[in-house]
Amino acid sequence: MKNKSLQIRLIVMNFLEFAVWGAYLTSMGTYLATHGMASHIGWFYSIQGIVSLFMPALMGIVADRWLPAQKALSLCHALAGIFMCAAGLYAYNTPDVQFATLFSLYTISVAFFMPTIALTNSVAFNALVKAGMDTVKDFPPIRVFGTVGFIATMWCVDLLGFQATPWQFVVSGGLSILLALYSLSLPACEIKKTEGNVDLVEALGLKAFTLFRQKKMALFFIFSMMLGMCLQVTNSYANPFITSFGAIEEFANTFGVQHANILISISQICEALCILAIPFFLKKFGIKNVMLMAMFAWVFRFGFFGAGNPGMPGVILFVLSCIVYGFAFDFFNISGALYVDQETEPSQRSSAQGLFMMMTNGLGATIGTLSAQAIVNRLVYAESVTSQGAMAIWDGWKEAWYIFAGFALFVAIAFWIFFPKTPVNKNLEVKH
Repeated sequence: MKNKSLQIRLIVMNFLEFAVWGAYLTSMGTYLATHGMASHIGWFYSIQGIVSLFMPALMGIVADRWLPAQKALSLCHALAGIFMCAAGLYAYNTPDVQFATLFSLYTISVAFFMPTIALTNSVAFNALVKAGMDTVKDFPPIRVFGTVGFIATMWCVDLLGFQATPWQFVVSGGLSILLALYSLSLPACEIKKTEGNVDLVEALGLKAFTLFRQKKMALFFIFSMMLGMCLQVTNSYANPFITSFGAIEEFANTFGVQHANILISISQICEALCILAIPFFLKKFGIKNVMLMAMFAWVFRFGFFGAGNPGMPGVILFVLSCIVYGFAFDFFNISGALYVDQETEPSQRSSAQGLFMMMTNGLGATIGTLSAQAIVNRLVYAESVTSQGAMAIWDGWKEAWYIFAGFALFVAIAFWIFFPKTPVNKNLEVKH
């Protein structure tokens, strides 16, 4: 009964953690596009990757040496929530929203939010170990409620009509403050009593860059960065793309245009389900082939968006794009993490995992989002200035999605040719 109570407490923590993110991550682009900041969408999404390069590591040092993880989690969420609410209220009360002000408030919020993803894991693992539970067996059923929380706030923001309003930021900020208070009730984490000064090079995982001396690891991290360039593209632009069909009379009243967030949430649902299929695919096909499947899934993710529309039967392609997202996202992230675990020594394993995340969600996502911004600005948002009509904008979107698909195809083919084959029988072995 005690363990059940602990699981429920950790489920609530994970639910709220990702509910904070889901409130704005997929719909923010539509708000920006409808309030004169369409050309800046990429900056709002890329800043997540930029702060992820250093903030999680810095707050990890704080949680390890000076402040228990649950209190560090509370502090981060309190600051993130305050600044996110400030961003939303500023946008709501200001007729002419200035990019610099909104972006500054948003950036400070995101800088404190991004470390909380790792901190919630630390709190959960610490509590499960103290309770004598198996983290490998007991954590995934807890973590899946994070995805449920993400989907729940996507739907709430959609159904409340907040997709094109700053109230999505207020919802996110309010949930963050709620989690800040809740975090103080979570099981206490111990502070490590270490002597001497902090080695920032080691703490930030920079020593893992020595892995680039190994050809196969260098190739892996380079391809990780290239695939990471795909990660935030649809989070940034899928919602404003779908809602842009509202300018075309034929599609204006379709379900997808009216409820883009709900349509996009199929991606998160499939992401949760695909996790269950990963062990079978790894055992059957091997890590390289599973990563290759993920890369081709990105090709279809973008290609289906380019070929589809919110009407019938075009909306079926949108649904297929959302379905393959589960394979595209999960298959590379999880099989890639397993590859790093297998190919590195125990002394480098944690920092190597950090480097993997840095190359994908940091450098890759940042470069990819800013590159996507340049392409969309040129092909889509420039058209509204020249007044060539909604159909020209639609053609611009299609061209942009096909460019993204072409890039993913290039990465997949290059990976297939140059990356060394991995033995199938080795795939599910985990080094200790």
